[in-house]
Parts: sequence; structure tokens; C-alpha cells
Amino acid sequence: MIELPRHGFGGAPIGNLFQAVTDEQARATVDAAWESGVRLFDTAPHYGLGLSERRLGAALAGRSGYVLSTKVGRLLVPSPSRDGRDDGGFDVPAEYERVWDFSRDGVRRSLEESLARLRLPAIHVALIHDPDDHVEQAVSEAYPALAELRAEGVVQAIGVGMNQWQVPLRFVQETDIDVVMLAGRYTLLDQSGLPLLDACAERGVKVLAAGVFNSGILATPRPSGTYDYQPAPAPLVERATGIARICERHGVSLPQAAMAFPLRHPAIAAIVLGARAPEEVTANAALWSRPVPEELWEELESEGLLPKAG
Repeated sequence: MIELPRHGFGGAPIGNLFQAVTDEQARATVDAAWESGVRLFDTAPHYGLGLSERRLGAALAGRSGYVLSTKVGRLLVPSPSRDGRDDGGFDVPAEYERVWDFSRDGVRRSLEESLARLRLPAIHVALIHDPDDHVEQAVSEAYPALAELRAEGVVQAIGVGMNQWQVPLRFVQETDIDVVMLAGRYTLLDQSGLPLLDACAERGVKVLAAGVFNSGILATPRPSGTYDYQPAPAPLVERATGIARICERHGVSLPQAAMAFPLRHPAIAAIVLGARAPEEVTANAALWSRPVPEELWEELESEGLLPKAG
């Protein structure tokens, strides 16, 4: 079974998520993560139409002792309209278009192309990425293809990465996956993914918790901004504000608590935090290095702001 470091770097922002960053800034951000002790790195072809993979591969070249994950399910196909911008949320030229493909051949081709961009002969973790509308093919074709690649030694561990918990639960129950990446469904504000986590703990499947800030509302000491990439509803802002007040009484900031909370579940092996600048990385590292008192969780539970443990 693969061992996963406790803190990971999410590569979407250095793929120019929402806004562009330079090659130099992307490299400095990865360097800052490395210097902060991060040894788990996550990327995907989807992130900047391969830009994240290329930048991460270049930044990690010559280094060892890390775990790297990428994803399958979207092939990058040359686009006939090369003068536009990507419409997938990344500030990059639309030189390619994403084509969903969870077939055996599509999975093998996707991973081969990812390895070329990463400049690696093999990878540690490969995840089936967002098969929400392709579940049957993902289970019947993509999973067996990754299992073959695992047997061949091209990948060490395989799994699924999604923003929901129901489909990953099916993978845990019906396949022999090693890892699940769950984004946003086990956080201070949303514990809906608990059935999946409990199943993973029982079956020995490791979980990477992404989206621990729920896209922004938990990222600052005073809750505001977005929840799941939409304007945060007033009731959620009020609830997050209540959590923040209790955190302050215990000398803990809201983002610090948001990072620490998922790791309390035994199935969660690591949290994965995206960053686009070195300052973000060092700020996060300073927060996760500080202990969170058990009394904080007890008070949040007693106030009904978190479910009671057990």
C-alpha cells in the first residue's frame, strides 16, 4: 500500500486556474512547497490543458522522495480554433479541447501523454477524474485499465477523484482501488462525505481531502467569498462566522481549523491545498504546523456546529 505524506500541493492554480501566472511564479510556488516540507503533488491534464503537468514535471525534475498524482478521463485533442481562450476556467490558449474518454484505450493514452508532459516513465497515483456522467464506463473500462497499469508497474496506486461522495463509494464497494480524492465533502461546513470515509476506513482505502476551504469561505479568518465556486449563501456565512468566533477563543484561525479538521478522520491520509504564489504556500505551512487543541472540537460539537465524534 502506498504511503501518502500528510500535506499535499494542488496543481490547478499553476495551470492558470481563473487567472494566469508566469512560469517563474509557478516554479517559485512549487519550490516554496518543497522547502515547506510538502512531498505530495497533485495535477491533471484538465488543469490548464496540460500546463500544470508540464510546470510540475519541470519543477520536480531531479528531485526524489515525493508522491505525484495525476488523472485520467479527459483527453486533450488539438483544437481547430487556436486563436481563442480556454473555456474550462483556465487562462490559457484554446490549443486543445477536452474530450471525455473513460475507455481502456483512452485511459492508457491519457496516462501516456501525461507521463510525457511530466517527463516521467511512471507515476505514483492515477485517479479517474470526474466520471459523474460516465459512471458505468468508468467502472467497467477505466478502472480495469488502471488496474492493468498498476500490475505493469506504470502506476503504484489507482483510484477516483470527484467533488461528490456517492460514486466514489461505489468504487470502494465494487473495485480494488487504493485511493480516493474527495473535494469539498468533508470540511468544517460539509460532512456529507462521511459514509464514504467510513467505508474507506473499513476497506483500507486512503483518502486525499481537497477543497478543504470549500472554494474560499473558509480560507480567511473572517468568512466571506464563495462556497463551491458560487457566492456563499448567507446562512452558511453565518455558520462559518460562528465557527470562526469559537476558533478565535482557542487561539486558532478559521483556515487553520479548516486544514486540521479533515485529518481527524482515520481514512484521510492527507489534505491537498492549491496555491498560485509562494506566499500562499508558506502561509498555509505556518498554519498546519500549529497544533489545534482538542477543546476546540469539543466546543464546536457542543454548540452543534460539528457532528459529535463517534
